[in-house]
Amino acid sequence: MFIELHILQNFAPSNLNRDDTNQPKDTEFGGWRRARISSQALKRAMRFDPVFKATTGVEPSTRTRIVVRLLRERLMSVTGKSAEEVNPIVDAFAEAYAGEVERKEGKETRTKIALYLSPAEVNWAVAQLQARWDEVATAVAQAKDKPKKAEGDKKAKKAAKEEESVLAQLAKDLAKQTKDRTTDAPDIALFGRMLTEHPDTDIDAACQVAHAISTHAIHMDTDFFTAVDDLQQKDETGAGMMGVVGFNSPCLYRYARLDWDKLLENLKGDKDLALKTVKAFLLASEAAIPSGKQNTFAAHNRPSFMLAVARKEKSAGWSLANAFEAPVHPQNGSGLVAPSVTALDEYWQGLSGFYGETSVAAKAVAVEPRLKVELSASLQAARKATLDEWVQTMLDALTKGEAA
Repeated sequence: MFIELHILQNFAPSNLNRDDTNQPKDTEFGGWRRARISSQALKRAMRFDPVFKATTGVEPSTRTRIVVRLLRERLMSVTGKSAEEVNPIVDAFAEAYAGEVERKEGKETRTKIALYLSPAEVNWAVAQLQARWDEVATAVAQAKDKPKKAEGDKKAKKAAKEEESVLAQLAKDLAKQTKDRTTDAPDIALFGRMLTEHPDTDIDAACQVAHAISTHAIHMDTDFFTAVDDLQQKDETGAGMMGVVGFNSPCLYRYARLDWDKLLENLKGDKDLALKTVKAFLLASEAAIPSGKQNTFAAHNRPSFMLAVARKEKSAGWSLANAFEAPVHPQNGSGLVAPSVTALDEYWQGLSGFYGETSVAAKAVAVEPRLKVELSASLQAARKATLDEWVQTMLDALTKGEAA
């Protein structure tokens, strides 16, 4: 079973996802320049939207290069020890687990790559370091104090061996927490994880998320702004500061595909948690918006149209992006949303007519109430009155599919 999402979302002027020049990300599609939001930005917004945690009942996992900060705060809390006592321990453990770290004067140690740890894995690491504190502290102290002489120095070898036997083993044991490449973290199960140092902790994502692209050609705008110095006198000229910020106003097409069987496998066969994760995925897909420049633009615009499709068997996915290969245009004062819905509907009907819908187990359509658009009979029949009904249709399709 698979679930596919097709979402049309129209944003007010905004800069939700920036490139290296601080301009809104864009791309060329169908020979026309389009607005774009990266899949990474969308997935992060989904992971941290409050509805995801509220629905799954699980704290979000942590992706960070500063794992020493997370471990230090937790260890200080449970052991009552000072930062000076804890720092050498967490530094050594981070290096043992991640392989390489960066140490700069006056700054916290950072791992070379970002680690992605579930709450359960962090809890395990903290508990183990607390339980074996004396053993680990002794090994770290001996390694730090070992003579910097020839490699054959017996004392140095002994210290290195003791450090290896404790910290390296703890690092290996932490990796083993991801037994058979499974997890109890919904966000990791959905979006996957890869760690070069510990490939045994890799988890293949159960969800694919496409970059969102505008259904129409985009023209970038630039806002020249000034800020007034509050203490400047009336006879004093000039601005306190000035600058420019890029923005655009796109109607975006978003596509995602979730593999139910893979999600269930990633979550150790926990069907209840898997269903909660699917529900969280659906609700967060509707609610989550990337945070870029939101204090400047406040583009809190919900989707105007959502089509969810449950598919059975190992069928090929149907991205509907090519519905917009030729960009849409406003028609008779319609704006961009209505012609985008029409283009998507027509493309869907074309694919369905040619390939058939034998793999489709269920469809659910949600449309912004004020939107005046005439849907095809197929999509109109799948229209739901509320967001809850839209979500429940997909959950029912999964449970019925499993029963079948």
